[in-house]
Amino acid sequence: MDTYYNSADLAKFATMGEEAPDLWQKFMAYYGSVFEEGALSPREKALIALAVATAVQCPYCIEAYTQSSLEKGANEEQMTEAIHVACAIRGGASLVHGVQMKNIVKKIGF
Repeated sequence: MDTYYNSADLAKFATMGEEAPDLWQKFMAYYGSVFEEGALSPREKALIALAVATAVQCPYCIEAYTQSSLEKGANEEQMTEAIHVACAIRGGASLVHGVQMKNIVKKIGF
């Protein structure tokens, strides 16, 4: 069945550098540096990436960072918990933006 997102496209990611190789190299250098060992372990970074990928709804990133999380020693329970953290933050952000609605209602006087 055809879908809007094609999992085979993940393997084509590098083609985004074809027309802008300098920018691609800079992005890849930065991207690679971000995921190196630092104050956070590569496993922790993979879990964060999975949670963010879920929050921004990127199926390619979800696929990549599910695999990466598993390869770096995370289990399904930990990945699920990370996704719940992203869900809570995203839900809370939606709710707190509701304060804008309340402010407008108050301003209009209804």
